[in-house]
Amino acid sequence: MTLDRPDRLDPEGAVAEAAKAYSNWGRWGADDRLGTLNFLTRAKRVQGAALVRRGVSFSLAQPFDMNGPQRGWRRRTNPVHTMLDTGADAALGTQGLPHGIGGADDVVAMPLQCSTQWDGLGHIFDHGKAWNGRDAATTVTSDGDLVTGIEHMAAHIAGRGVLLDVGRAIGGAVGELPDGTAITADHLEETARAQGVRVERGDIVLVRTGQLARVRRDGWGEYAGGPAPGLSFTTAGWLHGSEIAAIATDTWGFEVRPNEFEAAFQPLHQVVIPNMGLLVGEMWDLEALAEDCADDGVYEFFLAAPPLPITGAVGSPINPLAVK
Repeated sequence: MTLDRPDRLDPEGAVAEAAKAYSNWGRWGADDRLGTLNFLTRAKRVQGAALVRRGVSFSLAQPFDMNGPQRGWRRRTNPVHTMLDTGADAALGTQGLPHGIGGADDVVAMPLQCSTQWDGLGHIFDHGKAWNGRDAATTVTSDGDLVTGIEHMAAHIAGRGVLLDVGRAIGGAVGELPDGTAITADHLEETARAQGVRVERGDIVLVRTGQLARVRRDGWGEYAGGPAPGLSFTTAGWLHGSEIAAIATDTWGFEVRPNEFEAAFQPLHQVVIPNMGLLVGEMWDLEALAEDCADDGVYEFFLAAPPLPITGAVGSPINPLAVK
Protein backbone atom coordinates (compact mmCIF):
# COMPACT_ATOMS: atom_id res chain seq x y z
CA MET A 1 0.00 0.00 0.00
CA THR A 2 1.18 3.52 -0.78
CA LEU A 3 -0.20 6.83 0.41
CA ASP A 4 -1.16 7.89 -3.11
CA ARG A 5 -2.82 4.52 -3.85
CA PRO A 6 -4.28 3.16 -0.63
CA ASP A 7 -5.75 -0.32 -0.50
CA ARG A 8 -9.54 -0.01 -0.89
CA LEU A 9 -10.00 -3.04 1.35
CA ASP A 10 -7.84 -1.69 4.19
CA PRO A 11 -9.08 1.68 5.47
CA GLU A 12 -7.61 0.93 8.90
CA GLY A 13 -4.14 0.54 7.43
CA ALA A 14 -4.51 3.56 5.16
CA VAL A 15 -5.59 5.81 8.02
CA ALA A 16 -2.75 4.58 10.22
CA GLU A 17 -0.14 5.14 7.53
CA ALA A 18 -1.40 8.62 6.65
CA ALA A 19 -1.79 9.61 10.29
CA LYS A 20 1.83 8.69 10.96
CA ALA A 21 3.16 10.39 7.82
CA TYR A 22 1.21 13.63 8.23
CA SER A 23 1.03 14.06 11.99
CA ASN A 24 1.66 17.51 13.45
CA TRP A 25 1.59 16.30 17.05
CA GLY A 26 4.04 18.34 19.10
CA ARG A 27 4.85 20.71 16.24
CA TRP A 28 3.63 23.75 18.19
CA GLY A 29 4.21 22.40 21.67
CA ALA A 30 2.32 20.12 24.02
CA ASP A 31 -0.20 22.80 24.99
CA ASP A 32 -1.25 23.77 21.47
CA ARG A 33 -4.93 24.58 20.89
CA LEU A 34 -4.85 25.95 17.35
CA GLY A 35 -3.34 23.30 15.10
CA THR A 36 -2.76 24.58 11.57
CA LEU A 37 -4.14 27.99 12.50
CA ASN A 38 -0.58 28.55 13.75
CA PHE A 39 0.28 29.08 10.07
CA LEU A 40 -2.11 32.05 9.94
CA THR A 41 0.27 34.72 11.19
CA ARG A 42 -0.04 38.47 11.58
CA ALA A 43 1.76 38.84 8.27
CA LYS A 44 -0.85 36.65 6.58
CA ARG A 45 -3.62 38.89 7.93
CA VAL A 46 -1.84 41.95 6.58
CA GLN A 47 -1.44 40.19 3.24
CA GLY A 48 -5.13 39.34 3.21
CA ALA A 49 -6.23 42.85 4.14
CA ALA A 50 -4.18 44.27 1.27
CA LEU A 51 -6.34 42.29 -1.17
CA VAL A 52 -9.35 44.54 -0.53
CA ARG A 53 -9.49 46.79 -3.58
CA ARG A 54 -13.12 47.10 -4.68
CA GLY A 55 -14.83 46.93 -1.30
CA VAL A 56 -17.30 44.28 -2.47
CA SER A 57 -18.18 41.64 0.11
CA PHE A 58 -19.77 38.21 -0.03
CA SER A 59 -21.46 36.26 2.72
CA LEU A 60 -20.44 32.63 2.36
CA ALA A 61 -23.11 31.29 4.73
CA GLN A 62 -26.18 29.31 3.91
CA PRO A 63 -29.41 30.55 5.55
CA PHE A 64 -29.97 29.26 9.06
CA ASP A 65 -33.62 28.21 9.00
CA MET A 66 -35.94 25.21 9.02
CA ASN A 67 -35.58 24.82 5.26
CA GLY A 68 -31.96 23.74 5.64
CA PRO A 69 -30.29 20.52 4.56
CA GLN A 70 -30.41 18.40 7.70
CA ARG A 71 -32.35 15.11 7.76
CA GLY A 72 -31.92 14.13 11.40
CA TRP A 73 -28.72 12.05 11.14
CA ARG A 74 -27.23 11.72 14.64
CA ARG A 75 -29.94 14.05 15.91
CA ARG A 76 -28.84 16.92 13.67
CA THR A 77 -31.84 19.08 12.90
CA ASN A 78 -32.29 22.36 11.08
CA PRO A 79 -32.47 25.56 13.14
CA VAL A 80 -35.72 26.27 14.96
CA HIS A 81 -36.36 30.00 15.25
CA THR A 82 -38.94 31.10 17.84
CA MET A 83 -40.15 34.60 18.71
CA LEU A 84 -40.20 35.48 22.41
CA ASP A 85 -41.78 38.91 21.88
CA THR A 86 -43.44 40.27 18.74
CA GLY A 87 -44.90 43.46 17.31
CA ALA A 88 -48.34 42.11 18.13
CA ASP A 89 -47.37 41.86 21.79
CA ALA A 90 -46.19 45.46 21.69
CA ALA A 91 -49.34 46.68 19.93
CA LEU A 92 -51.54 44.92 22.47
CA GLY A 93 -49.65 46.55 25.32
CA THR A 94 -48.91 43.22 26.99
CA GLN A 95 -45.17 43.72 27.42
CA GLY A 96 -45.48 45.86 30.56
CA LEU A 97 -43.14 48.57 29.28
CA PRO A 98 -43.62 52.32 29.90
CA HIS A 99 -44.31 55.29 27.58
CA GLY A 100 -45.28 53.24 24.55
CA ILE A 101 -41.98 51.52 23.92
CA GLY A 102 -42.15 47.97 22.64
CA GLY A 103 -39.79 45.41 21.22
CA ALA A 104 -39.21 42.00 19.75
CA ASP A 105 -36.94 39.20 20.92
CA ASP A 106 -36.22 35.75 19.58
CA VAL A 107 -34.31 32.54 20.19
CA VAL A 108 -32.75 29.89 17.96
CA ALA A 109 -32.27 26.23 18.88
CA MET A 110 -29.92 24.29 16.63
CA PRO A 111 -27.02 21.86 16.48
CA LEU A 112 -23.82 23.83 16.06
CA GLN A 113 -22.94 21.97 12.86
CA CYS A 114 -26.30 22.06 11.09
CA SER A 115 -25.34 24.61 8.44
CA THR A 116 -22.26 26.65 7.44
CA GLN A 117 -19.70 25.79 10.11
CA TRP A 118 -16.22 24.92 11.28
CA ASP A 119 -15.27 21.52 12.64
CA GLY A 120 -13.31 22.19 15.81
CA LEU A 121 -10.24 20.19 16.79
CA GLY A 122 -12.28 18.23 19.33
CA HIS A 123 -14.78 17.04 16.73
CA ILE A 124 -13.03 13.88 15.51
CA PHE A 125 -10.81 11.33 17.25
CA ASP A 126 -8.42 8.66 16.02
CA HIS A 127 -8.43 5.49 18.13
CA GLY A 128 -9.38 7.44 21.24
CA LYS A 129 -6.86 10.21 20.63
CA ALA A 130 -7.73 13.87 20.12
CA TRP A 131 -5.58 16.56 18.54
CA ASN A 132 -1.94 16.58 19.66
CA GLY A 133 -2.17 13.07 21.07
CA ARG A 134 -4.46 13.92 23.95
CA ASP A 135 -6.79 11.36 25.50
CA ALA A 136 -10.21 11.91 23.93
CA ALA A 137 -12.03 10.76 27.07
CA THR A 138 -10.53 13.50 29.22
CA THR A 139 -10.32 16.17 26.50
CA VAL A 140 -13.97 16.20 25.44
CA THR A 141 -16.40 15.30 28.22
CA SER A 142 -20.05 16.01 28.98
CA ASP A 143 -18.82 19.50 29.95
CA GLY A 144 -17.52 20.05 26.41
CA ASP A 145 -14.06 20.31 24.94
CA LEU A 146 -11.98 21.20 27.96
CA VAL A 147 -8.78 21.93 26.01
CA THR A 148 -9.39 22.83 22.38
CA GLY A 149 -12.86 24.38 22.59
CA ILE A 150 -13.77 26.45 19.56
CA GLU A 151 -13.58 29.63 21.64
CA HIS A 152 -9.79 29.53 21.43
CA MET A 153 -9.99 30.13 17.68
CA ALA A 154 -12.32 33.13 17.81
CA ALA A 155 -9.62 35.78 17.39
CA HIS A 156 -7.58 34.01 14.73
CA ILE A 157 -9.52 33.18 11.57
CA ALA A 158 -8.97 36.15 9.29
CA GLY A 159 -6.45 36.34 6.47
CA ARG A 160 -5.86 35.50 2.83
CA GLY A 161 -8.58 33.38 1.30
CA VAL A 162 -8.15 31.48 -1.96
CA LEU A 163 -10.99 29.98 -3.97
CA LEU A 164 -10.27 26.82 -5.95
CA ASP A 165 -13.31 26.49 -8.20
CA VAL A 166 -12.78 22.84 -9.09
CA GLY A 167 -16.36 22.61 -10.34
CA ARG A 168 -15.65 25.07 -13.13
CA ALA A 169 -12.08 23.91 -13.76
CA ILE A 170 -12.79 20.21 -14.31
CA GLY A 171 -16.57 19.96 -14.23
CA GLY A 172 -17.16 20.83 -17.85
CA ALA A 173 -19.69 23.31 -19.18
CA VAL A 174 -22.10 22.78 -16.29
CA GLY A 175 -19.44 23.81 -13.76
CA GLU A 176 -20.47 21.15 -11.25
CA LEU A 177 -18.80 17.90 -10.24
CA PRO A 178 -20.95 14.76 -10.18
CA ASP A 179 -21.57 13.15 -6.81
CA GLY A 180 -18.84 10.68 -5.94
CA THR A 181 -16.10 12.64 -7.75
CA ALA A 182 -12.86 12.36 -5.80
CA ILE A 183 -10.89 15.62 -6.02
CA THR A 184 -7.18 14.80 -6.09
CA ALA A 185 -4.13 16.94 -5.40
CA ASP A 186 -3.60 17.11 -9.17
CA HIS A 187 -7.11 18.54 -9.55
CA LEU A 188 -6.36 21.19 -6.94
CA GLU A 189 -3.09 22.13 -8.59
CA GLU A 190 -4.67 22.13 -12.06
CA THR A 191 -7.41 24.43 -10.83
CA ALA A 192 -4.94 26.84 -9.25
CA ARG A 193 -2.92 27.01 -12.47
CA ALA A 194 -6.01 27.59 -14.57
CA GLN A 195 -7.07 30.42 -12.29
CA GLY A 196 -3.61 31.97 -12.09
CA VAL A 197 -3.48 31.78 -8.31
CA ARG A 198 -1.04 30.14 -5.89
CA VAL A 199 -1.91 28.42 -2.63
CA GLU A 200 0.50 29.60 0.04
CA ARG A 201 1.36 28.74 3.61
CA GLY A 202 -1.25 30.11 6.02
CA ASP A 203 -4.02 30.47 3.44
CA ILE A 204 -7.66 29.63 4.03
CA VAL A 205 -8.56 27.53 1.00
CA LEU A 206 -12.14 27.27 -0.27
CA VAL A 207 -13.01 24.43 -2.64
CA ARG A 208 -16.13 24.80 -4.76
CA THR A 209 -17.55 21.57 -6.17
CA GLY A 210 -20.84 23.00 -7.42
CA GLN A 211 -22.92 20.51 -5.44
CA LEU A 212 -24.70 23.27 -3.54
CA ALA A 213 -25.79 24.91 -6.80
CA ARG A 214 -27.17 21.56 -7.96
CA VAL A 215 -29.20 20.81 -4.82
CA ARG A 216 -30.61 24.30 -4.79
CA ARG A 217 -31.90 23.64 -8.28
CA ASP A 218 -33.07 20.07 -7.73
CA GLY A 219 -33.84 19.91 -4.00
CA TRP A 220 -31.76 18.93 -0.95
CA GLY A 221 -32.14 15.20 -1.55
CA GLU A 222 -29.28 13.43 0.24
CA TYR A 223 -27.01 16.48 0.49
CA ALA A 224 -26.69 15.87 4.24
CA GLY A 225 -24.70 12.66 4.47
CA GLY A 226 -25.33 11.24 1.02
CA PRO A 227 -23.16 10.93 -2.09
CA ALA A 228 -21.10 14.01 -2.87
CA PRO A 229 -18.02 15.23 -4.67
CA GLY A 230 -15.20 16.00 -2.29
CA LEU A 231 -11.55 15.70 -1.45
CA SER A 232 -9.89 12.37 -2.08
CA PHE A 233 -8.26 10.58 0.84
CA THR A 234 -5.05 10.90 -1.16
CA THR A 235 -5.07 14.70 -0.72
CA ALA A 236 -3.87 14.27 2.87
CA GLY A 237 -0.28 14.74 1.70
CA TRP A 238 -1.17 17.93 -0.20
CA LEU A 239 -3.09 19.32 2.77
CA HIS A 240 -0.11 18.64 5.04
CA GLY A 241 2.62 19.79 2.67
CA SER A 242 0.90 23.01 1.60
CA GLU A 243 0.76 24.17 5.24
CA ILE A 244 -2.60 25.88 4.76
CA ALA A 245 -4.35 27.20 7.84
CA ALA A 246 -7.81 25.88 6.99
CA ILE A 247 -9.96 24.46 4.21
CA ALA A 248 -13.70 24.61 3.54
CA THR A 249 -16.04 23.21 0.91
CA ASP A 250 -19.61 23.66 -0.29
CA THR A 251 -20.49 20.07 0.66
CA TRP A 252 -21.82 18.44 3.82
CA GLY A 253 -18.77 16.38 4.61
CA PHE A 254 -15.65 17.90 2.96
CA GLU A 255 -14.39 14.57 1.59
CA VAL A 256 -15.76 12.52 -1.28
CA ARG A 257 -18.76 10.33 -0.55
CA PRO A 258 -19.05 7.40 -0.82
CA ASN A 259 -15.60 7.25 0.71
CA GLU A 260 -12.90 5.55 -1.32
CA PHE A 261 -12.86 2.28 0.59
CA GLU A 262 -15.16 -0.71 0.57
CA ALA A 263 -16.24 0.05 4.15
CA ALA A 264 -15.28 3.33 5.77
CA PHE A 265 -16.72 6.48 7.28
CA GLN A 266 -14.97 9.83 6.75
CA PRO A 267 -11.40 8.49 6.89
CA LEU A 268 -9.86 11.78 5.71
CA HIS A 269 -11.44 13.52 8.71
CA GLN A 270 -9.75 10.93 10.92
CA VAL A 271 -6.36 11.92 9.52
CA VAL A 272 -6.59 15.68 9.15
CA ILE A 273 -8.41 16.78 12.32
CA PRO A 274 -6.95 14.77 15.22
CA ASN A 275 -3.56 14.09 13.62
CA MET A 276 -2.84 17.08 11.39
CA GLY A 277 -4.77 19.63 13.42
CA LEU A 278 -6.39 21.03 10.26
CA LEU A 279 -9.42 23.30 10.58
CA VAL A 280 -12.20 22.03 8.29
CA GLY A 281 -15.26 23.97 7.15
CA GLU A 282 -18.36 22.54 5.53
CA MET A 283 -21.60 23.64 3.86
CA TRP A 284 -20.21 27.00 2.76
CA ASP A 285 -22.08 28.91 0.05
CA LEU A 286 -19.43 29.79 -2.52
CA GLU A 287 -21.71 30.53 -5.47
CA ALA A 288 -21.79 34.34 -5.54
CA LEU A 289 -18.08 34.56 -4.75
CA ALA A 290 -17.28 32.08 -7.52
CA GLU A 291 -19.31 34.06 -10.04
CA ASP A 292 -17.42 37.22 -9.15
CA CYS A 293 -14.05 35.48 -9.31
CA ALA A 294 -14.90 34.07 -12.73
CA ASP A 295 -15.87 37.55 -13.91
CA ASP A 296 -12.81 39.46 -12.70
CA GLY A 297 -10.25 36.64 -12.75
CA VAL A 298 -9.19 37.31 -9.13
CA TYR A 299 -9.38 34.27 -6.89
CA GLU A 300 -7.75 35.68 -3.74
CA PHE A 301 -9.43 37.94 -1.18
CA PHE A 302 -9.58 38.91 2.45
CA LEU A 303 -11.54 36.32 4.40
CA ALA A 304 -12.86 36.63 7.94
CA ALA A 305 -14.57 33.58 9.39
CA PRO A 306 -14.42 33.58 13.20
CA PRO A 307 -16.45 31.00 15.10
CA LEU A 308 -18.83 31.98 17.85
CA PRO A 309 -16.79 31.75 21.07
CA ILE A 310 -18.99 29.05 22.55
CA THR A 311 -17.05 27.70 25.49
CA GLY A 312 -16.13 24.06 25.03
CA ALA A 313 -17.84 23.65 21.66
CA VAL A 314 -16.42 21.21 19.09
CA GLY A 315 -17.84 23.18 16.17
CA SER A 316 -19.48 26.49 15.43
CA PRO A 317 -21.90 28.10 12.98
CA ILE A 318 -20.32 30.99 11.09
CA ASN A 319 -21.07 33.74 8.60
CA PRO A 320 -17.80 33.94 6.65
CA LEU A 321 -17.16 37.16 4.78
CA ALA A 322 -14.98 37.38 1.70
CA VAL A 323 -13.98 40.92 0.74
CA LYS A 324 -12.37 41.85 -2.60
